[in-house]
Amino acid sequence: MTEPENNTRRQRLLALAGVVVLGAVAYGLYWFLHARYHESTDDAYVAADLVEITSEVAGAVRAVHVDDTQHVDAGQLLVELDPADATLANDAAEAALAGTVREVRSLFAQVDAQRAQVRANAIALDTARADLARRAGIAEGGAVSAEEVQHARAEVDRLQAALLAERETLASTEAQIAHTSIATHPRVLAAAARVREAALALERTRIVAPVAGTVARRSVQIGTRIAPGAPLMAVVPLSDVWVEANFKEVQLARLRIGQPVELHADVYGGDVTFHGRVAGLGAGSGSAFALLPPQNASGNWIKVVQRVPVRIALDPRELAGHPLRVGLSITAEVDTHDTSGPLASTAVRDTRRANTDEARTARVDERIAGIIAANAGSAAAAPEAADTP
Repeated sequence: MTEPENNTRRQRLLALAGVVVLGAVAYGLYWFLHARYHESTDDAYVAADLVEITSEVAGAVRAVHVDDTQHVDAGQLLVELDPADATLANDAAEAALAGTVREVRSLFAQVDAQRAQVRANAIALDTARADLARRAGIAEGGAVSAEEVQHARAEVDRLQAALLAERETLASTEAQIAHTSIATHPRVLAAAARVREAALALERTRIVAPVAGTVARRSVQIGTRIAPGAPLMAVVPLSDVWVEANFKEVQLARLRIGQPVELHADVYGGDVTFHGRVAGLGAGSGSAFALLPPQNASGNWIKVVQRVPVRIALDPRELAGHPLRVGLSITAEVDTHDTSGPLASTAVRDTRRANTDEARTARVDERIAGIIAANAGSAAAAPEAADTP
């Protein structure tokens, strides 16, 4: 080989060595300045709440107003059950409440009548005692016979016994209404509770969406008779999804709550970048919570690198512009520069739900108050406070 050829070969080898050195230096700088502060995984998937829609009462399905893939708002009507039985039960409960109010009203009226009877018996007893004293005074002169005096004394005894019996009856009646009004009497309150129960059962024949989201897994059909607790469909709130990223155990040392995360979804490719934050680290590896956990005490043991799920919260504004679906593949990269955050999350989740209970309760309470007022008549609703004579 000639000298020029050797020089050319030497120059090429030097150039190759220089490229290798520059590459090593560049990678070293990249690792030192960037790579060692970032942990990434492509074992990540979109997750969300699956809000199961079930019936709380038994009944036949009369109408289904939604279908799979349809968006629903919180409080929107999903399924209607036949309300005939619930309507009859509600009418019966209202009628029972009206009857109870009238019975309690009669108790208050009985108290007034019994008090008047006690006063009349007391007056009669005073008159009989005066008559007995007068007859006993003139009996010594023979003006009246001893038999008449004995009859007068027997009348006093009879009236005393009658007055005692009336007072006991009055006390028994007063004990049933003491410190209450018609509206607050225990029997009326119990009947009102049964009305609320029946009204609630009637209201539950209309099944509404507890949250806004997309309908999935709809299985209910018109005409089906369903039992309480039977799954009808699911509502997935896609505006509040998160990412479950499964990191290797060797990547967990620098992961902390609150660290920023960049994510890319396969559905959008590299054109769309999602930004999120680490919301929580799993309590254990996926295999530890599997249905059949591995038994590592066996003789044929092979070490397998474990993965721990890390929950990543997403930016709602980015989700609104580029919606994600449950189960989509994600690539996540966590920036671990800041390790001052905690290892465990202490945040309390703010669950959004349809707030229809207050309006329903107000309607039922208004109905109950109307029934009580219509059947209480002119009886005062103030607590009874008069004393027994």
